[in-house]
Amino acid sequence: MPDTFLHGIETVQIDDGIRPIRTAKSSVIGFVGTAPDADATFPLDTPVLVTGPRMAALLGDSGTLKDAYGAAYLQGVSAVVVVRVDEGVDDAATLANVVGDETAQTGAWALLTAGNVTGQIPRILAAPGFSKPSDPATINPVVTVLLAIAARQRGVVIADGPNTTEADAITYAGNFGDDRLYLIDPAVSIYDSDLATYVTRPASGYVCGVLSRMDNEKGFWWSPSNQILAGVTGTARPITFAISSTETEANRLNEANVATVIRESGFRLWGNRSTSDDPLWAFLPVRRTADMIYESIERGMLWAMDRPFSQQLLLDLRDSVQAYLDTLIARGAILGGKVWLDPELNTETTLKAGKLYLDFDIEPPAPLEHLTFRAHREGSYYEELVASVAAVK
Repeated sequence: MPDTFLHGIETVQIDDGIRPIRTAKSSVIGFVGTAPDADATFPLDTPVLVTGPRMAALLGDSGTLKDAYGAAYLQGVSAVVVVRVDEGVDDAATLANVVGDETAQTGAWALLTAGNVTGQIPRILAAPGFSKPSDPATINPVVTVLLAIAARQRGVVIADGPNTTEADAITYAGNFGDDRLYLIDPAVSIYDSDLATYVTRPASGYVCGVLSRMDNEKGFWWSPSNQILAGVTGTARPITFAISSTETEANRLNEANVATVIRESGFRLWGNRSTSDDPLWAFLPVRRTADMIYESIERGMLWAMDRPFSQQLLLDLRDSVQAYLDTLIARGAILGGKVWLDPELNTETTLKAGKLYLDFDIEPPAPLEHLTFRAHREGSYYEELVASVAAVK
């Protein structure tokens, strides 16, 4: 700082030191769908943050968005970002509207503007009613777009399976190898009070609600599997399940990277895995944990950008990240994590170019998916039995 004359006393604030890193919000849902009777609160191809059921009622009763919101709300989620698209002259035209245009940022692509428009970045993406494939051998175009958006926003996509047969669901899952896609099959049955009857609904909206609720209550490192789906009264086709048997439809679907719904003390979501073809990223919560840590660290280091290099700056960066990882370890979000500066990367040339490399490692906890009890026979207990009887007077 320049020298200036002062006959007196001054205080200079020094802002060196570590900065707390705030974890990025992972629980925001982004729905894309139709609502032809919606009022002006919901302009077409524009993200809108729905903050409660009264606001959701303005979507109107027709279309898919009100039902999707209701599915998430039943799981305990109130705030959801929705993008309303226009209904076309036929189903194909409507599907095209849901897909939207990347350059115009219409349809599903409008979710990319949600952070700017609503202040919330949706990381749990779905289009209930439009993500089911018409043919299990063909990838639904809405899912393709949502996956592209999820990759940019470090989110995941909850998509519906064919809702036909087990074989079709397994065939459809084989089209993917994406660690951001969570497939759910079959659809679910619910009671519709307006129609006064039981109806079939896409399961994806209910799964989104469970995932969001788990983020808020437990943390993004928890799997949504083995959680009750509130409001669900059945499945579109019976799903066989036995916790110790491999010969059930639920187990075969899970093995093929398809989540399903089982009836076991209520109707439960069952399945931990994305459609990833990489075993390292097979579990959905592992992918999401890494995503949220990366996002949080990047956002938390904004203060350091464009400051001049100094020993204090490097120490503050290193120690800020380490403090954050230590917090995550204490919360159970990761099993361990450490930060270091690699002198082989941080050379005179790289530093003069304004570049700094800060390495860190983490290990997200995998969910307990396969528990084995080893039962043994022990004949000596007979001797104890006899001895205990003999001791009785």
